[in-house]
Amino acid sequence: MPRVLIADKLEAAGVEILTAAGIEVDNRPGLKGDELKAALRAADAAIVRSQPKLTAEYFEDVGNLRAIARAGVGVDNIDVPAATRKGVVVMNTPGGNSVSAAEHTIALLLALSRRVPAADAVMKAGGWDRNKFVGTEVAGKTLGVVGLGRIGREVARRAKGLDMRVIALDPFVTPAKASELGYETAANLDELLPKVDYLTVHVPLGEGTKSLIGASELGMMKKTARVLNVARGGIVDEHALAEALANGTIAGAGIDVFSVEPVAADNPLLKAPNVVLTPHLGASTLEAQENVALEAAQLIADFVLKGQVANAVNMAAVNPAELAEVRPYVDLARRLGLLQAQTAQGAVRKATLSYRGELAGQKTRLLTAAFTAGLLEYRLSGGVNLVNAELLARERGIEIAESANPKKGDFAALLHTEVETEQGTTVAAGTLFGDQYVRLVQLGPYRMEGYLDGVLLVFLHRDVPGLIGFVGTIFGTYGVNIAQMTVGRVAPGGEAIGILNLDSPPPEQAIAAVKGHPQIVSVNVVKLPKAGELPGWLG
Repeated sequence: MPRVLIADKLEAAGVEILTAAGIEVDNRPGLKGDELKAALRAADAAIVRSQPKLTAEYFEDVGNLRAIARAGVGVDNIDVPAATRKGVVVMNTPGGNSVSAAEHTIALLLALSRRVPAADAVMKAGGWDRNKFVGTEVAGKTLGVVGLGRIGREVARRAKGLDMRVIALDPFVTPAKASELGYETAANLDELLPKVDYLTVHVPLGEGTKSLIGASELGMMKKTARVLNVARGGIVDEHALAEALANGTIAGAGIDVFSVEPVAADNPLLKAPNVVLTPHLGASTLEAQENVALEAAQLIADFVLKGQVANAVNMAAVNPAELAEVRPYVDLARRLGLLQAQTAQGAVRKATLSYRGELAGQKTRLLTAAFTAGLLEYRLSGGVNLVNAELLARERGIEIAESANPKKGDFAALLHTEVETEQGTTVAAGTLFGDQYVRLVQLGPYRMEGYLDGVLLVFLHRDVPGLIGFVGTIFGTYGVNIAQMTVGRVAPGGEAIGILNLDSPPPEQAIAAVKGHPQIVSVNVVKLPKAGELPGWLG
């Protein structure tokens, strides 16, 4: 029975999904330190919210842990690279709190425009001063939306309902698509910021977005403009924002998220004028809390019971139906990676994968990850899988590139791979025969139809009579059975390649005897999985 750790408070409806599916639930929110490490190691998967903070130390020994679901959008409380390195899938729930976060953004926008918090405070102190709290209408004003993802789109849609002009900045949204939605677009912040009356950010926090809105950006805006952040603390530089508010560089700000939470007493925004602050309430509605709990629980149930991956931040999404369709090609890609790892000479610098024919339309990211896993697992001591393979390659300075061409050649679908080292480039290509039989169709410049399973003896030689019989006689002498044989050549009498599938690894004496033939240039023993044998991360 799979075991799931719930490491933060989760609504009962989410827990019920897990228990109804027959999953053992370890519901212990608040665990820390060694207790949390032990609980994570004992679980197949875990669910967290903004707590606990899963730093790298929690992934030093992951035990059985294979997946973590964050009941929420941001995963900055999880060291995703450390999880990825250990092959742990990290998923989030981007849809569960989109409406709540968007509504809170609009609430801050309106509160700023009509000065609601300040007026409320004066009234509760016994005052009454209508002239002091003259506000501004939002109708006809321009809202700049940085990041047009789920929440950004919901904010933009509501702003249009308030008769606002919307300008979006998002590299993945074309002007045509934005126009279809009724928005304009900007190419960059320099173009966007001088035009807006309100600016809202809806992007993840990362190296490229930390302090995205700083002193220079605030200086580009109108003095009447207002800034909103209901995304992640740190996207808007808090010190620069406090200074801009104090100097009158901009007119106001509505901030729900902070670089350090809970907010420290010395945070400059606490004393800044014309700012509305809320304690990270974007997703704090009854509906959002239940939605993300249900979504996180379903993600984990689908993962541990069906092998389905959705909303992952560190690997391609895949459901069982899709995986069943591409599984033979994933197996092929991994075997080509294993073959390349054992035939390429020297340290690998770059691997290039070309998907041709029908493969060009498949989920090539999965195939690339599988090839990379095969390329690395031969030399690494376990722990390489679809999740961490490309990260481990990058850490070792290996560039992974891919291309796709839907045009069919000799085969309906072909995976062509090249591996570059300081000693040269090796080529290997494969395809499927039927729907499941993986075949090697090219190695170096040689074409053939070889089997990619078991023990292979690969030998380069001159194409002369009697040589194949010579090799067969030697293996017969040493009791090594040849299951299959494939040969390829460029031209009769020239250089050629032979590939023998052996039932058992040949002894060193047999290899030495084969190498002794004057027409044999090189001999290499390659060990691949047996036919139909899949790794744990694929089976």
